[in-house]
Amino acid sequence: MVDIKEKYVLDAGWYALYTRSRHEKVVASQLADMGIKCYLPVKEVISRWSDRKKLIEKPLFPSYLFVFGDKKERYSAVQADGAVMFISFKGRPARIQEQEIETIKRLLRDDKSTESCAVFKRGDFVEIARGPLAGLTGCLKEVNGKYRLIVNIDSINQGLSVNVSVYDVRPLRSRA
Repeated sequence: MVDIKEKYVLDAGWYALYTRSRHEKVVASQLADMGIKCYLPVKEVISRWSDRKKLIEKPLFPSYLFVFGDKKERYSAVQADGAVMFISFKGRPARIQEQEIETIKRLLRDDKSTESCAVFKRGDFVEIARGPLAGLTGCLKEVNGKYRLIVNIDSINQGLSVNVSVYDVRPLRSRA
């Protein structure tokens, strides 16, 4: 027989929380104040106004942040001002794999050209053979004369793209 505490521990994991537009940082701050572990991947970009330029942090996935917790913590998290709902499939919250969270962190840490993109369906499936991103797999695309590796984050149906050299990748298989 599994006791209640064990059941909640087994249920704990990463989940994607959908927020109102431009409320990601507000929700992340509220969750931190509540003691709920969350991760908001951000990217530094230069924002231009008519009179100045400023370096700002923008969410990598607009309207998404990741929450680590059990059912009770998820219930509390969705009560935050600006939180809308947890992403779910077939009526159950979609659990994000720890490896996907680590991939996002690694890409943001090791390559400043990382940006979100559409998920790939067809193309050359490759693995980075050398360099700081060695071991990552994804789809190789050519965009504006440069090669980019597209990495799927399947749990939230999003993708990330990063600049790569064709000399640093090796083909794995074709994806149909």
